[in-house]
Amino acid sequence: MDTRGHSKEPRLSWVVPVYNEEDGLGELLRRLKLASVEIVGEDYEIVCVNDGSTDGSLDFLKSQEQPALVVVDLARNYGHQIALTAGLEAARGARVLIIDADLQDPPELVGPMMALMDDGNDVVYGVRKKRDGENWFKLGTAYAFYRLVSKLSSTPIAPDAGDFRLMSRRAVDNLNSMPERFRFVRGMVGWLGLKQVPIHYDRAERFAGKTHYPLRKMLVLAIDAITSFSILPLRFASLAGAICGLLGILLMGFALYAWITGNVVQGWTSLAGLVLLLGSVQLLILGVFGEYLGRMYLEVKRRPLYFVNELITNGARETNSSPSFRKNRRERS
Repeated sequence: MDTRGHSKEPRLSWVVPVYNEEDGLGELLRRLKLASVEIVGEDYEIVCVNDGSTDGSLDFLKSQEQPALVVVDLARNYGHQIALTAGLEAARGARVLIIDADLQDPPELVGPMMALMDDGNDVVYGVRKKRDGENWFKLGTAYAFYRLVSKLSSTPIAPDAGDFRLMSRRAVDNLNSMPERFRFVRGMVGWLGLKQVPIHYDRAERFAGKTHYPLRKMLVLAIDAITSFSILPLRFASLAGAICGLLGILLMGFALYAWITGNVVQGWTSLAGLVLLLGSVQLLILGVFGEYLGRMYLEVKRRPLYFVNELITNGARETNSSPSFRKNRRERS
């Protein structure tokens, strides 16, 4: 299928999840091409994964005549982390660089990242020194999120590091072998081990459009991260239950002592408040257990993570929604 004339495995693959990024795609492709040609010549590919965009993003990508462009059109919107997974499974490069379509992460950093990988590292991940164009709430929640996940998880997750990272073929293949549905890719990469080094940079403002990660999606990502890499919430639920049980025993002892000594226990308001407190703790514990149980239920179904509507490589279109279609692309190309 690939007639670009280079080796079966290009030196560099870019993986770009795309969701309603029509206004910035032209500049994105221009900068990716310039950065690639400077470092690896024409031996690269750009894998853009359309994650169910509702604007003109897919039409724009289809209209491009860049030989290096590969378009993976997913059957619907699956979310950023699944789109990222689809791109990683489609990428054929000896090295794979993940980047968002909003151009907040600089493609021009590929040169220094490749140099660090030449030193024997398997993963070079970007760490943000400064984040332009983001308000205090976004900065504060991001700061708290990374520190909380790091404290709860036994897996090393670098603070202030997003999905922007360069990975070796070995790291990508290991990552693609991990089948879980609730994916927190940057945590999964940390779990792999191997040699990983940071590269620090200033994050720019979004080039065009608006963010597609509102507070609701950030909370979902945080829950995915915590439940995927930590069982401490389950232990917290058990600890909370034990503490409430101990307090209940002490309260019963106090009430019995007051009855024996003839002092009637007063205060229906405090009693009602205590009952509400204990009920809230019980519901919290049930909620934590339910969250883990629900995820186990969805995991054991073993449904495919996604289906592909169409793959466009070098102008050729292939329509096939079977899971093996995307997993075998490297062998068929």
